[in-house]
Amino acid sequence: MTKIKLKTKSSVKKRFHLTAKGKVISTQSGKRHGMVKRSKSNIRNQRGTTILNKSDSRIVKLYMPYGI
Repeated sequence: MTKIKLKTKSSVKKRFHLTAKGKVISTQSGKRHGMVKRSKSNIRNQRGTTILNKSDSRIVKLYMPYGI
C-alpha cells in the first residue's frame, strides 16, 4: 500500500518560514495601512521579521507537515 502524502496549506507557505532550529519566522504585522497615525519609532520597529511564540508556532507547524 502506498503512503498518502500530507498537503501543506498554501497560505502557510506564503507567510511563514522555519529557522534551522525549528522556530517559525513571519513578517511583522500592522503595516498595511494607516502609517500616518503611527509614530516613527513604531514604523521602524515593525520592519523585517519576527519569531512567533510557542503556542502560535505549534498551530503553524500543523499546517506544514514537512517544513518549508
